[in-house]
Amino acid sequence: MNRSGSMSDEKENKKTARIFSGASPEKVAQDLSPLIHFKEQGMPLSELRALLEKSLFPHLMNYASPQFQSMFNTFPEPGAKFGAVLEIQYNQGVTNWQVSPGGAMLEELCARALCHMFGFPPDSDATFMYCGTSANLQALFLALHRHAEKQGFDLCQKGITGFENPEKLFLLCSEDAHFSLKHAVRTLGLGEKSLVPVKVDQNRRMDVNHFQQKIDQTGRKNIFGVVATAGTTSTGSVDPLSLIAEISINENIWVHIDGAYGLAYSLVPEWEPLFQGKELADSVSWDPHKQFGVPIPNSVLFVKNEQDFERMTLYSDYFNPSQDTHPNPGLKSAPSTRPFSALPLITSILHQGLKKIRHRLRSPLEAVKKAAV
Repeated sequence: MNRSGSMSDEKENKKTARIFSGASPEKVAQDLSPLIHFKEQGMPLSELRALLEKSLFPHLMNYASPQFQSMFNTFPEPGAKFGAVLEIQYNQGVTNWQVSPGGAMLEELCARALCHMFGFPPDSDATFMYCGTSANLQALFLALHRHAEKQGFDLCQKGITGFENPEKLFLLCSEDAHFSLKHAVRTLGLGEKSLVPVKVDQNRRMDVNHFQQKIDQTGRKNIFGVVATAGTTSTGSVDPLSLIAEISINENIWVHIDGAYGLAYSLVPEWEPLFQGKELADSVSWDPHKQFGVPIPNSVLFVKNEQDFERMTLYSDYFNPSQDTHPNPGLKSAPSTRPFSALPLITSILHQGLKKIRHRLRSPLEAVKKAAV
């Protein structure tokens, strides 16, 4: 809250303020230097606020300004901000029932509700992730794990050395796919050589004919996964999801949809046909911190079959014991210290309602269409 006025005054100031100070990196570093002079004695919060207002705030991007145009980051909507404040206030780790009964249960219930909201199959499930990059990484780990199972071994135990020829492990994706796939194959120990780019058509969508050719050329037994994109970063293009999924399923290849940017638009009736086939994918990633206006970071990974998350399960003697039957989100993804990410998303959806969310999603697209005329 602004010391000289109300929260509404502060919000109005943000709308009229400059987007960014425009200062050079050297000037920004100079202004921020007082913030990293850690001293023996602390300071009152009022002085700390004044220091931040002087040193930091001018150099932060002003997402609330009408002049700020971005595909990704947004100023938190009020319902999400309300939930985020509660998340910080209660500081719940939601790994399992042991550390937060209400938090763990709410995340599990939210996961199922999101699956229903997006029209995923009855046996689907979801887990909250740190970001879309992390969600894509876990999806590809699950794909690689299933590929190992087809060859008769447990990837968690043997790693990629269990494959007869690790040099021949490939992932097919559009040439416009997100760079997080490079992070994923690096982290999985496969290297960027494992990425097989597929050409795009005139609308920057994956060319299905070239996709089939790449499967034939690469060899079905060497392909552990396929990634289709539902909303590319550069153009917002949505790959032909149904065709890609059907081909992948027929070839017995794990298909993942990177919907970090675009999946939200499947909730808008007139745009939903673009996303038909998403329910066929083995896994789908999504970032609520984009169009939903939920504070960064907030991401979700969906799987078509809830049992697929069992490939992530890890038990210990003192934490997440195998005999525990309580709700346990920590068995579905790696973080053992899990933020209460479901809460700001839940409060945002409850506050806005799906009708307002659809309007929020529809408005910028309508503006772009009018500008193009």
